[in-house]
Order: sequence, then structure tokens, then C-alpha cells
Amino acid sequence: MSTTTLTVDIAGMTCGHCVASVTEEIESIAGVESVDIDLNAGGVSTARITSARELTEAQVGEAVAEAGYTLVSNNG
Repeated sequence: MSTTTLTVDIAGMTCGHCVASVTEEIESIAGVESVDIDLNAGGVSTARITSARELTEAQVGEAVAEAGYTLVSNNG
């Protein structure tokens, strides 16, 4: 089975608890296998999401918003 990786930028995270909250919400999306977040406290953090199926930024954005943070669009 092939996997896909989506990289997104997230604003507003400042600590490990933030990372844990966002990771938990993203992992609740069907098909997500792993979430790796590079925390940039007070700036824009980068999340790499490995999934068994294609994910959209909108799906990830909803999960990030549920955790209380903001997805920064990579589309310009």
C-alpha cells in the first residue's frame, strides 16, 4: 500500500502541548498514519502528515482549527 505525505504550515503554536493538541486532531482524520511537527514557537510551524490516502489542506485545516490553531495556506 502506498502512502502520501502532505506538508502544511501552522501558525500559533508555542509549546509541546500545542504540538500534542494539533497532532491528536490530525491523527483523528481517517487514513492518517503519522504526524511530525517542527515547532517554531511563536512563528509558523511545519507539519508533515503521512497518510494511507490523499488528504486535502481543507481536511487538515479543519483539524488544526479544532485544536485552536490556524493553517497557513501553501498556495500563495
